[in-house]
Amino acid sequence: MEEWSSPPSPSLVVRSPRQTLSLLRNRHTGRESQSLPPTSTSLAGGPKPSEVYGFVGSITTVIATTVYLVWAYMPEHCLRSLGITYYPSRYWALAAPSFVIVATVLCMVVYMGFNFLATPPPASFNTIFDEYSRERTMVDPADAHATKEEIERPIEPISDISVDQINSLMFGAPLTRANNSEL
Repeated sequence: MEEWSSPPSPSLVVRSPRQTLSLLRNRHTGRESQSLPPTSTSLAGGPKPSEVYGFVGSITTVIATTVYLVWAYMPEHCLRSLGITYYPSRYWALAAPSFVIVATVLCMVVYMGFNFLATPPPASFNTIFDEYSRERTMVDPADAHATKEEIERPIEPISDISVDQINSLMFGAPLTRANNSEL
C-alpha cells in the first residue's frame, strides 16, 4: 500500500476562505510563517454548531424518507416477516402529504390576501408617495456648500423618481405631446 505524501507545492493545497484571509493578513503585516496553516479540524472550537445541525438534519431526512417509503410501499406480509407488526394505517401515506400540500397552498393564498389588503387602492396618493419617500437631491458643483465627498460619490443614494419625471420619460414633455397631436 502506498501512503499519501504531502503535495509538492503549497499553492496546490486547498484552503478554506478563513485560512486564505489569515495568510493574506500575515503577508501584509510581514509575519508570514514558513509552515502551512492548521487544518480546519485543529482550529480552536471545532466544527460550527450550524454545520453539525445541518449534518444531523440531512441524515435524519434521509432516514425518515427511507422509513416512509418502506412503510408506504412494502406489502404487509414483508413488514410482518421483518417483525414489524404495528404501524399506522396506509391511509396516512396519502393523507399526510396531501394535507401538507394543501396547507402550503392555503398559506400562500392567505399571505397574498394579506398583501392585497395592506396595499392602498389605486386612486390613493400613498401609491405615489408616503412618509418613506425620498426625492432625489441634485448637488450643484458650483454650490459653495457642496463638499468634495458629495460631488465625487460614485453611486447616488437610494431615492424615488417623481411622477413628473416618470411622465416626461414615458410620454414626453407636455408641449411635445400637444404638438404631435395637432399633426
